[in-house]
Amino acid sequence: MVSIFFAMIDAYTVQGMRVTYHKLVRNQVPAIIAADGHQPVTRVLDHGGYEAALRAKLLEEAHEAQAAPDGQLASELADVLEVLQALAAAHDMRWEEVVSEVSRKRAERGGFDQRILLEYVDQAR
Repeated sequence: MVSIFFAMIDAYTVQGMRVTYHKLVRNQVPAIIAADGHQPVTRVLDHGGYEAALRAKLLEEAHEAQAAPDGQLASELADVLEVLQALAAAHDMRWEEVVSEVSRKRAERGGFDQRILLEYVDQAR
């Protein structure tokens, strides 16, 4: 089995024997890396840095979900959801508030289940 450390190597900077990530990781990732015999170097972010890192992580996970084959989509969507929940909590939002906003927006503008793709809009003169 390929370790998490080496599975992600192609997306980040490799210098000699050092792989640089500069990204937010799940709480257990440093221990997993250490258990593989490597030495992770980490730091704890302040609140502003944490919020910024969560926003960057959201984009990373969304791109991974976009590229995921169908068999891995549920796992990638779980990562997106985890980041969304952490981001809401970092902004002192209850998850129920986010779910309520989903319902409000769906009632106002609809959902996506009708699969409508807007091609273009001819502007009235």
